[in-house]
Amino acid sequence: MDHVSEQLNGTYLTFGGHVELNSYRFLYFVIMFAIYICIICGNSIILFLIWVKKNLHEPMYMFIAALLLNSLLFSTNVYPKLLIDFLSDQQTVSYPLCNFQSFMYYSLCGSELFLLAAMSYDRYLCICKPLQYPVQMKKRTVIILLVSAWLLPACQLVPSVFLTSSLNICTLTLKAIYCNNSVSQIYCMKSRATYIIYGMFIFINTTLLPMLFIIFTYVKIFIVSFQSSVNFRKKALQTCSPHLLVLISFSCFYSYDIIIARLEVDLHKTVSFIMSLQVILYHPLLNPIIYGLKLKKISQHLQGLFSHGKLIVCVRINVC
Repeated sequence: MDHVSEQLNGTYLTFGGHVELNSYRFLYFVIMFAIYICIICGNSIILFLIWVKKNLHEPMYMFIAALLLNSLLFSTNVYPKLLIDFLSDQQTVSYPLCNFQSFMYYSLCGSELFLLAAMSYDRYLCICKPLQYPVQMKKRTVIILLVSAWLLPACQLVPSVFLTSSLNICTLTLKAIYCNNSVSQIYCMKSRATYIIYGMFIFINTTLLPMLFIIFTYVKIFIVSFQSSVNFRKKALQTCSPHLLVLISFSCFYSYDIIIARLEVDLHKTVSFIMSLQVILYHPLLNPIIYGLKLKKISQHLQGLFSHGKLIVCVRINVC
């Protein structure tokens, strides 16, 4: 491809992954806008409950709150720009903004796995070592785990900023609808060895190691649970199943996003478009639903919140 000679700060990239945008732009906008509002409302309501209800001020719920906040940040990193593009005549983004979106995208994805690992550690201590739990899972420990979950993935991605700054751009068209791993395909690289090695380093540290740790903790939890009473098993399943559902949901779409881009698989444009939307759709939307329905304390507070709201509405319109 021809070398692009524009200065990087003045370079605009075009999103080439949209399908039938001229025909369905308003339909895309309405659907994705409604989903974004649902994501904001669903995550914010449970965040609010965890903030105001004292019996939810426990490590497990603090990690859930962090996970929901992470989902909000992840969605806000992608949805506003995507919604603007649906209504725009040209789907473009400045090179620095695209790099920032890509950086935040993978930083928050890494944070998601680190938070899930912290949650699995919390459940492991609670179920397998209940006597040590109050000592080891103090407020300070929770804060350290939360800060580490957000800082470590971001810090590991910082070298990518310097790595890409030395590369030339060969094409201004991204085979995507937002900035993710597809950004790597716009650079002129005689050899991708350095890039691949660095990518593997990030993958091992932010994906593989947290996943192995999560698997280890849940294997230990299952062993202890099956050696215990039926009631203990039910209680362990009740607290662990939401985390496992979230982990499975996130892992499926995150794996697709990494594997397809790294292997540079040439998918049909429509398939790529649908999968790109699903990556940013299901996980942030399902998180509050899973935790709201599966965790008894949150479910009870949600019922109370909506019952109270219904009562206020009834009184105001003089129905009750």
